[in-house]
Formats: sequence, structure tokens, C-alpha cells
Amino acid sequence: MSFDPKQDHVKPFVHQTRKMKSLHFSIAEVQSSMDLAQPDALDLVYTRTMMGFLLFHPSPLRIGMIGLGGGSLAKFCYRHLPRADITVLEINPHVIALRRDFAVPDDDARFRVIRADGARYVRAHEAMFDVLLVDGYDSDGLPGELSSKRFYDDVFDCLRPSGVMAANIHLENEQFSLLVARVGRSFDGQALAVTEHESGNAIVFARKDGALVACDDADALRPATLDEAQWKPLQAAFDRIRAALDQRRLS
Repeated sequence: MSFDPKQDHVKPFVHQTRKMKSLHFSIAEVQSSMDLAQPDALDLVYTRTMMGFLLFHPSPLRIGMIGLGGGSLAKFCYRHLPRADITVLEINPHVIALRRDFAVPDDDARFRVIRADGARYVRAHEAMFDVLLVDGYDSDGLPGELSSKRFYDDVFDCLRPSGVMAANIHLENEQFSLLVARVGRSFDGQALAVTEHESGNAIVFARKDGALVACDDADALRPATLDEAQWKPLQAAFDRIRAALDQRRLS
């Protein structure tokens, strides 16, 4: 996954129906999904769970993302977290070329999409982000460079004090338990895996410099621009995260 401008990258394709548009590397797996009537909404369940970082860091000022995909998380954060500065790192130029197809906003003073190797970027930037979302899948799955012990160590260093990482790891990954353990070692044991069996994903949360303690004030987490229809499924995701925290405390 080393960054080389001449490196060949698999071209994704777009599938569209009357109501939905989705991004694929293969027809068997959906990389991103967009409701044409609500392009900024979070259609896939795991993306709502990734937004659970708000439970642990309700007002981030600098958000980093590894993996653009169809821009679901980028669009949602850009619209509903107006105080946040957002940097999206994407290594595949063909994915970036589709940003307009998925209504990803143009770069501006607080939002940018950078073609870069995410692993190298975090290694080179210490204390950069309050939140880092890791969802950098390619046509072969999760690259080793985005799941190594060194990478998670670098993520720890790239976060500001009390910063939070949320990483998407497929449950079917043969190294799933090992990867969660790696996160825990890099973050002094502060790792929580929240499984989404319906989608086959798990979101692994980790916090720098402290335990994962969820905010109790649900109303304080709701972005002012988010309507009730979109808030309810986000609340459900937050409830699942709280339940996972409770289960860990009892185990």
C-alpha cells in the first residue's frame, strides 16, 4: 500500500437504482450506499456505529478519515458537525474521481480530500486529530498496512490528548481477534469492539489517555441540524455501544 503515483489501483463501479446509488469493487460487496433523496444520510448500519465516537468525544475540532469510499461519513460530519475541520485520506484516485457522483462536497477551508497513503500520513503527523475514523478497504479487503501493530501505534501518536479512533473491521476477517488485541495493546487496553452481525462489521473504539466513558446526555450529542428521522437510528447505534460498554464492565 505504499504511495506511488504510478501504482495501479482497482477501479470501483457505481450501481444505481431509482432510489439508491452504491459503490462497489465487486457486485458481492457494497463499499458505500447513498439514498438519492438524502445524500447526506448514513444508509449503512456500520457507519452509524462509527459515529459513536461522539459518545466519547462530543465536540471534536479536527476529524481525520482514512478511506473516502462514497463519502458517507465525510458528508455527514461536514453537514452536521460545522465546527469540525475534516481531512479525508484516500489512496485510490479512481475512488476520488467519483466524489461528485456521491455528492461529496468540494474542498474548502474546513474540508479536504487528499490522495495519500493513510498509514504513512498518520506516521508523519503527531497530535493531529481529535477523532480518526479508519475505514480504508480496497478490492482485497483491509490492507495489512492499516491493521498492523505499528499502524495502531501511529494512530495513538496521531491523536490529540483524549482523542478517539473508530475502526471498521469485518467480522469474517480471520485475524479479527488479533486485530482487536493489537488495538488494545496500542491504546493501553482501552479498546471496545461493537459488533454489527447484520452487516458483518465490528467497530473498534479506542481512546487515548483514558478509559472509554460514554456521555450520558443523549440530547447533547444530537447535532442541531439532524432531524428526528435520522436521529433515531443514530440513537439506536449509540445504545448498542452503551450496551457493549455495560457488558464489558460486567464480564
